Amino acid sequence: GLYDLVVDIAWNRGPIRRGRGSAIFLHLAKGGFGPTEGCIALSRPALRRLLTQLGPRTRIEIVG
Repeated sequence: GLYDLVVDIAWNRGPIRRGRGSAIFLHLAKGGFGPTEGCIALSRPALRRLLTQLGPRTRIEIVG
């Protein structure tokens, strides 16, 4: 499913800001890359490739 591979981006934690949503995850895309509920979705090959590049010092920044 969509959540077979997931990265918790730690969005809106410390300090928690009202109205900013509770979480953003990086997960697998729906067929046809349909919209998510505010997350970031990638194809399985792209997410697997990205996972090989992430480490304990990796920082993902959400801009927008």
